[in-house]
Amino acid sequence: MQLVIVNTGCANISSVRFAIERLGYQPVVSDDAAVIQAADKVFLPGVGSAPAAMAQINAKGLAPVIQSLTQPTLGICLGMQLMTQSSEESAVAGSNTPCLGLIDTQVKKMQVGELRLPHMGWNQIKVAKDNPLFAGISDGSYFYFVHGYAVEVGSHTLAACQYGVDFSASIGQNNFYGVQFHPERSADAGAALLQNFIKNT
Repeated sequence: MQLVIVNTGCANISSVRFAIERLGYQPVVSDDAAVIQAADKVFLPGVGSAPAAMAQINAKGLAPVIQSLTQPTLGICLGMQLMTQSSEESAVAGSNTPCLGLIDTQVKKMQVGELRLPHMGWNQIKVAKDNPLFAGISDGSYFYFVHGYAVEVGSHTLAACQYGVDFSASIGQNNFYGVQFHPERSADAGAALLQNFIKNT
């Protein structure tokens, strides 16, 4: 099975690659359109800010490549947020950053009252929909989060989490899946989710 991690230039690729290798697979890291399009499964990791990440993706000409994918594709952390229509995280006050438009929802700054942002650390999820991504992963499982922006709970929510407000821990539409948490840093539950994506989607 050909597993490709998109080299967006804005992610800690090695931690995702090591997590997949621990499951017994040999993923390829690439920003080559032909390699990405030939993959059986695609991973889209991301860290940092939406404006910087989209600038990198556009500079590499990767936006149309990712938008053309028909195979299962998993966005991780910022990678999930980049799958939406837009993000309130912007380099220009009062404007949104256009994203890849793969999942019909938006990213907004978290409103968590007195709680500290970013939301960082272990938190529990509640599975919202029967989905192969969460096969065998029970409600209340802990995953590791680091983020200050989030997708509200809606029709595309596969799993939810609570930190001052309910938000989407995972979203999906068609062949595109996203997780706000870091499965590569989420111990056994994270390994199970990665295995589910590789084997079940």
